[in-house]
Amino acid sequence: MRLSTRNQLDGTVVSVTRGEAMAVVRIRLTGGDEITSSITRDAVDDLGLAEGTPVKVLIKSTEVSLGVE
Repeated sequence: MRLSTRNQLDGTVVSVTRGEAMAVVRIRLTGGDEITSSITRDAVDDLGLAEGTPVKVLIKSTEVSLGVE
């Protein structure tokens, strides 16, 4: 698969927390950091995501905001 998305990170699903319509998927990246993604429950099912599933995290954003106190 070739994609135009430049930010592609390899990882493994750590957990899937299902809500009513959405799910929060926690992924451990190759370097040990973790990232979360909120996707639909249908997408979780379509992709067959479960703990231990290898995934490629694709990040495409027009803005990344940070804040500190």
